[in-house]
Amino acid sequence: MPLLGPADPLPHVPRRVLVAGNAGSGKSTLCRRIAEQHDLRRVELDSLYWGPRWTPRPEFHTEVAAFAREDHWVTEYQYKVARPALLARADTVVWLDHRFPVVMGRLVSRTIRRRAAGVELWNGNQEPSLWSAFTDSGHILRWGWKSYRRNRARVLALVDDVVVVRLRGQAQVERWLSGPLASVGEERAR
Repeated sequence: MPLLGPADPLPHVPRRVLVAGNAGSGKSTLCRRIAEQHDLRRVELDSLYWGPRWTPRPEFHTEVAAFAREDHWVTEYQYKVARPALLARADTVVWLDHRFPVVMGRLVSRTIRRRAAGVELWNGNQEPSLWSAFTDSGHILRWGWKSYRRNRARVLALVDDVVVVRLRGQAQVERWLSGPLASVGEERAR
């Protein structure tokens, strides 16, 4: 299947959508916007994965498999254990392929903002101390840095299996939402 761009028409109405991209690329925000625009169930994988004190929840895989069997949803394409079940059912992958400086800038500012405001993320968890980025190899800032190239390769490998829409930069995201995605929504409403 060809890799679609922000102006390319979609071959179908997306019903089960995965949003791929690096940490900080805007996956959760785009999931929310797609869900609102097309009345899809939005499932935030981080809320299913993380239990109190940043411990993985044992129910995660079972919960992902259950919602993946549903007919209409949108979620992030992340977590190695979840990807096979999600990809087996997805009909569309939207790839936020923003440039590395953009992604890291967003990730740093989001992390600082959440930490400063004491935002509760999932199941009582908060962003760890910014200083722990120097000592914790799993800190979100280090994770974002290390996983950028790996994420790109992972998504490019999907092109033969599922419709992949590649969006590079926020202007392309907005163009796709108001163009091809809105157009298939209008067709469905008719």
